[in-house]
Amino acid sequence: MAIPKMRELRELSPIELEGKLVELREELSKEKGHIASGTRPDNPGRIKAVRRTVARILTIQRLKELEEKKEQKNEVLEKK
Repeated sequence: MAIPKMRELRELSPIELEGKLVELREELSKEKGHIASGTRPDNPGRIKAVRRTVARILTIQRLKELEEKKEQKNEVLEKK
């Protein structure tokens, strides 16, 4: 699976982001399992890339959450 770029991640819906997050965490777990068992990973840089992508997805999810809260707050202020 290719590592998606930040632009591509921002375009995904929250459900798709959650699915991608689950996939990447499973992949990271498998890669760490290979290392723990003593085998060499096919691509050692892949672990770093997957970890960073997981962090990016979590960041995007948080930004979207904050954006929704800000919109709700603005709606309440407009009604007053």
